Amino acid sequence: MESDTVAPVEIVADGDIMASVEEGPTDQFILADVTRDDAYLTTPLADAASLPAWR
Repeated sequence: MESDTVAPVEIVADGDIMASVEEGPTDQFILADVTRDDAYLTTPLADAASLPAWR
């Protein structure tokens, strides 16, 4: 029987998360933790969930 292991996750309580929309040929939704290098994700704005959909 295999054990159910989960990798530990470090949670930073004082992170600073920001969201932005970059306009261009394809509008992009950007979500970033500005307190860390390379901690961001992007998706086409059309594919991003609206705030009511996240609830």
